[in-house]
Amino acid sequence: METTPLILTGTGVVALVLALRTFFANRSGLSKEEIKALMDQGAMILDVRTPGEFSRGHAPGSRNVPLDRLPSQMKALDRSKPILVCCASGARSAAAKAMLDEAGFTQVRNAGSWQRVMS
Repeated sequence: METTPLILTGTGVVALVLALRTFFANRSGLSKEEIKALMDQGAMILDVRTPGEFSRGHAPGSRNVPLDRLPSQMKALDRSKPILVCCASGARSAAAKAMLDEAGFTQVRNAGSWQRVMS
């Protein structure tokens, strides 16, 4: 039995799964109008990229809490206001939204890329 075709098929399946996961994670489901409306309501912009990424550009007024530090920083977040979570592409912000949802936050939306929340 030749294993090369199986390895190539397995590699292709893994690549497809990762591509689809990235595609769906990038889709925040929020329109620019919805983002603006949430910001007008006083939503906090939570940027979960690394400090280095954040320093190279971020939305005005956003707060940087890297994804790996989010569990220890949740207590400092205001649960009474909407939270727009963003990152570079939408994948980490989707993970952050899931973490916040699990912790009982009720007004969290994944905004996707930080550039989508630029005024």
